[in-house]
Parts: sequence; structure tokens; C-alpha cells
Amino acid sequence: MPIKLEDYAELLEDLSPHSRTALDATWHDATKVFSPRGLDNYLKGISAIRGLGRGDSLVETWIQEAPRVAKEVGEDVVGELATASLVLASKTSGAVIELLLATAPTAANRLGDAQLFLNYLQFINTLIAQAPRGVRPMLDKLEVLFQNLTLGGLRRWALWGAHAHRTNYEEQIRYFSLESKESQAMLQKERKGTLLVDVQRRINMYLRALWARDFFMRPTSGDFENREGYKPYIEDYLLHLPDAYDDFVLPPPASGRGAEGEGEGGKVSGLELYRATAAHCAAHVVETKVPISAEALNPLQMAVISVIEDARVETLSIRRFPGLKQLWAKLHTATPDMNASVGNYLDRLARALLDETYQDDDPWIAEGRALFAAAVNENNAARLHTNQISWDIGVQLAHSIGEKKLAFNPRTDVLTAPYRDDNRYFWEFEEFDFDKAASAGYETVKQVRKNVSVMEMINEIDVETAGDDAEEIWVLSTELFPYENIGDESGGKSFNELEGKEPMSEPFHYSEWDYQIQLERPAWATVLEKRAKAGELDVIDQITSQYKREIHRMKFLLDAMQPQGVQRIRKLEDGDEIDINAAIASFTDIRLGNQPDPRIMMRSVRKTRDFSILVLLDLSESTNDTVQDQEYSVLELTRQACVLLADAINKVGDPFAIHGFCSDGRHDVEYYRFKDFDQHWDEIPKARLAGMTGQLSTRMGAAIRHAGHHLKLQRSAKKLLIVITDGEPADIDVRDPQYLRYDTKKAVEEVARHGVTTYCMSLDPRADNYVSRIFGQKNYMVVDHVQRLPEKLPLLYAGLTR
Repeated sequence: MPIKLEDYAELLEDLSPHSRTALDATWHDATKVFSPRGLDNYLKGISAIRGLGRGDSLVETWIQEAPRVAKEVGEDVVGELATASLVLASKTSGAVIELLLATAPTAANRLGDAQLFLNYLQFINTLIAQAPRGVRPMLDKLEVLFQNLTLGGLRRWALWGAHAHRTNYEEQIRYFSLESKESQAMLQKERKGTLLVDVQRRINMYLRALWARDFFMRPTSGDFENREGYKPYIEDYLLHLPDAYDDFVLPPPASGRGAEGEGEGGKVSGLELYRATAAHCAAHVVETKVPISAEALNPLQMAVISVIEDARVETLSIRRFPGLKQLWAKLHTATPDMNASVGNYLDRLARALLDETYQDDDPWIAEGRALFAAAVNENNAARLHTNQISWDIGVQLAHSIGEKKLAFNPRTDVLTAPYRDDNRYFWEFEEFDFDKAASAGYETVKQVRKNVSVMEMINEIDVETAGDDAEEIWVLSTELFPYENIGDESGGKSFNELEGKEPMSEPFHYSEWDYQIQLERPAWATVLEKRAKAGELDVIDQITSQYKREIHRMKFLLDAMQPQGVQRIRKLEDGDEIDINAAIASFTDIRLGNQPDPRIMMRSVRKTRDFSILVLLDLSESTNDTVQDQEYSVLELTRQACVLLADAINKVGDPFAIHGFCSDGRHDVEYYRFKDFDQHWDEIPKARLAGMTGQLSTRMGAAIRHAGHHLKLQRSAKKLLIVITDGEPADIDVRDPQYLRYDTKKAVEEVARHGVTTYCMSLDPRADNYVSRIFGQKNYMVVDHVQRLPEKLPLLYAGLTR
């Protein structure tokens, strides 16, 4: 459920009126950026910074800027930002901490990555220890510095000034204010040509124009200690590009360089280099269908296969977009006279496979060209779309290069073309598996659930060491009760109850609707049916006696709703049979000379009800809150209403069920069945209803889909789903408040296609803002006075099933 400021009244009671006004003004935007967990950290950060005693201005800066930081690089860094502020409190003044918080959104925007932002905070902590008087003027110039420097460049620039002016505080301030010539000279020295943050949007549009899809890019800061950046790489389908590129200077034209190698002005701009790098990485993502197994391959074979695989994906891309060839070819600078290492030969092979105008008479290069050309020009062109040709050609060439008697060093013998990535994306190692890594530390024995009979279960040998990791789990269709200890204190309790093991159903997987991409996420949410715990029946008896007057008042209404069986409709001109009494009366009128009544027919009509009703209860943590100006909670009030409704439906005779739900993320939507359609309204469902509790969050869409699944199994002509909730859909792993609203709306539409009418009774007084868009204009009721829920719910049932 969404976090309310009122829940943190004790934590925020020390805020000044002005700071509280600032928080109220920012709260709406903060709820759009933070998840419930993030909001909790955000509010605790306010309390912690207030505890520093450095004035309201510092607190209000945190209130205003922390959501902006989270919007740029994610909410996970906000806790680290608060921690960094608290650590710096013992090292510097409140004004510097305030300036750090005020400029944090600028740093987050320019860095564009959570890890880089954390590295920035670490750098500030280091700099304060070495040049405490330089931090404030540097933060004043932070936007200018980040427009020219990467994080690594900023660090080297700042530490040079800190060491050069360690004892001269006036020069230190002039250096960090960009007022000294030394400062300007070092800025120019560390300045990079093109920053990714400045061209990322243009590169995104460029890739979208080529492949009609989006690619996600992140900056990497390889030059934190030196001016050399990381090689580009692809991981988890994200393109990781260096955070800055210098212009690439081309060597003078030499023998073997084709006309396409000439660059305008003898260099390739940083923007062009970004285009070439991003296009190459995107080609890997688009053209790689399955990974290449690295099993039984040595490092040399893998290096050669990587060159062939690069050539394969580039060839496929050039066939679709011929202009890419010119973009890539001019960045290859290998020449035939480079023969000192295996890396030189790999560079020459990479250029030869891309640029047919490149001349190289080496037999190994010629062999590689011939093998690749044969694969490309085969009649079966579909073979080029699989990476098996890369494996075949690479292994053969790796064997041939051994004749050159050159030692291979995997660290130094790498491709020098600046746009090529490190090719980790398409390799699959036997010793590293992503699924195994995700479950590291856990046994991965595949379990089989086997349904057995009672005799099989009894006669099976009990394995004392078997636990949750057992390879085979035996399941009975009903509970098993002990028979050797009947009469003692455990009599009447099943093994499940005695052992304390809560039974759980097979998981139900449901899709979810993502309104931003307008597509369903298949099998996205998992519903687990869990057994409801029994409570004391005295609770239900107390409810019955408490509402005795309401039950008596509804008696006549319920009697009118009960089916009357076969009814005869008389005085019809057209019917199924003659009404003898009416016929005699008409005949008598004729004998008396009066006008007879022509309505002497009647028809027998069967008056029956054909409804199935499922009541779905929101059992989230917020239902434990007390009703305003009352001593009981929303959950207790919901229980009272369900008892009255169940009594009413039971008297009418309609089949009904009462279910509840809560959630702890998309992988754990807990679903409780207090009463099923084929179950009598007796002690068992009443005890379950008495024991229901409120916990966790409200993933309503998945619960509605599962309730619809149970209603679809009913044969009734009319199916009604009544949802009782005290707030909007929300969950711990969803940051966007609109996401679950749109998904719930989609779930209502999905069950409606199967004949299920969904009606929502909301206890949230602000529900008018969203509930009508989810359930429809006529399919909801907002209960303004929550204490009237028990009397309103049965009346609602009567109105909906009339």
C-alpha cells in the first residue's frame, strides 16, 4: 500500500513549519519517483539530516534534491547520498554539505549511472580529506567541470591541484575556482573530446532509425586512474560504452590502405566513433541468436573465433545498411608490415574480412579471406545467420597460425580497432551459468510432485533426512490424520497441522500489462494459494449478535429474493394452457349478455436464480489501521461485513466463495480461500474468516485474474466478482504508481470477456480519482463512512443480483 506522511508523524515531528511545507509541496513528485521502500529511506534521510542540527536550509535542500537524484540514476543511491552527508558532517561545514546535495542532481545527470555516482561520492570524501578548502569552489563550478571532464578526468584534475597547493590555501581556492592558469591548463589536458552524456540521445535515435528498436546504453568510466577507457562491452543486453571518446587520429596513408580508410582532416570525430561503436554492439545483439560454447577451446581459438564472429555480424548488418561499411572500415589501421605479434595478425585479418580493397599477401590472411568468402557466397545463405561458421573457421585458422611460431598473450594480443567490443556477450562458458549464479549456495535438485493414494503414503518408508530439497514430493488429495494416537491431545489434527508445515499449491503464473510499451509481460506474476489459518468461532458469534437488528431488518428483503419455484401467470390472451376459472367466468358473462374477458390463458414460469458470487478481500498491511474515531481496524470491519454478506447469500441460496489476497512482489502473490463455492457456510469457513490477518501489499491485477479463473469453473449464467479494498493497487517492486492501475484495469477487461462482472467497493475516500478508470463508471462504490460497510455490503449484493 502507498506510504502516507501521517505514518511518519513521530519521525517528522521535529521539522520546522517551513520545512514541513517544503516536504508537502515535494511529496507528490516524490511518490512518482520512489517505491514504498525508497520513500521510507527518503523520509528517514530527512530525519537523519535534521538530526545534524545544521539548520532548515540543509534539510530543505535534501527534501527538494533527493527525488531529482533518484529520477536520474535510481533510488538505490539515495541512501548512500544520505550516508555520505552524515559522514561529511564531521569533516566540513553544513554549507558544503548543502552545496553537495544541491549539485547532486547535476552530477547524477552528467554521470548517468548509479555506480559512477557512488564513485563520485567516494571521490568527494577523498578530496575533503586532502583539500578541504577546495571542495566548495569546485562544487560551485561542477556543471562547467562535468561539461568538459569525465569522472576520471575530474578526479585527476582535482587531486593534482590538491597536491600542488597542499599548504597554500589561497592558491588552492583559486585553482578549484578555475581562476588560475594552472587550473585551466590541467582542465585542457584532462579534457575529453566527446562525452557520452552529450550525444547519448542522438546515438539512441541513430540506432532506432537503423533497427527500429530501442537499445539501452550505460557509460563506463575506465579512465578513473588513467586516460585509457574501458573497451565497449555488452552485458545483460545493455550496451556499455566509454563515458568519453577523444577524436581518433588516422595514420598517414600507407600501402594497403584503401580509399575508404581516408578520414576527413586525418581524424574521426568522437561522435562518429560513438556511432561506429554503438552500431557494432547493436549488430551483436540483433544477429546473435544463441551463444557460442567455449567448452574445450583454448584462448587463441577463442580470439580467432571472435574476429570471425565480428566479421559475420558486420557482414549481415552491411547487407541491410551498406553505409556502415565506410563507418567501420576507416577505423581499421592495420598494415601488411605489422607482423610482430599474434595481435597484429588478428588486426590484419579483421580489416581484410571487412574491406575488400585492403591488400595483404600473407598466406594466413588469404586463407581466412577464402574460408569466410566461401561461407558468405554459399548457395545456402542461411548459414551466415548462425554462428557455427565462426566456430568452424576460427578453429581452423587458429590451428594454421601456429605455423608462425608466435606466442599468444590474451592480455596484449587484442584488436586495436577502437569501436570493437570485448565480445563477452556471445560466449557461453560451461563453468559459469547465469541460472546457476542466481541460485548460488542453493541445491538445484529438480523436484517432482507425485500424486499418490493413501495406502502408498502409509506404506512408504519414512526418510528422516528428507527436507525441502527432496527429489520427489508425494502429495495426497486429502489431509492425512494419525490413527495410532486417537484420544490424546493431538486427536483430530492432521499431520500438516502437527508438523507445522503450511501446505502450498502449485504456482499459477499470470501475465501483466505494461502500459508504457502497450504489451503484456507473459507469466510475469506468480500466485500461490495458501491455506488460511483458523481463528476462534467466538469472533463470528459476537458479530452475529452485534448485528442482530440489521439481520432482522434484512429478512424481508432476503425472503423476496429467494426463488419461488414454478409460478403460474394468469390472465393472458396467449399462453400455454387454458385457465379454467377464467374460462368459466367468461362463459358466464356470455350467458348474461355481457362482454367476456378474452384473457383466459395462463403460462407456468419457473422462477430460479442462476448466480455465482465471489467476494475478493484486500488483506494488505493497511487493513490493520484503525478506522477514524473508532477502536476497531479496517480488517475487523471487513470481517463483520463478510459475515453478514455470507449469511445473506446463504439464505438466498446462491453459490458463493470468499477469497483474500496480499502480495510481496510479483513472485509472491498470496491467495487465501476462506470459503469455496461447493463448501457449506459452517464452522470451517467461519473459523478461517475469524483467523484472517492483514499483511504485505496489494497486487490486485494478478488476484483478479486468479479469482476469474475460479469463477470460470462455475456453470452459472451470471458471475459476479465483488472486490473489497481500502486503497489503490501497489507493490514493493513497482515504482510507477500507474503501472498496477493499468494492469488491474486490463485484468477487469480480461475476466469480463469470460462473462464475469467485476464490482469494487472501496474504503479509500480518495478512490474517486482512480477507481472509476479501473472498474468503470457504474461498477464501483466508495464508502465514505467506513463504519457503515457491514450494512451496505448485503444491500449491494441484493441490488447487483436483483
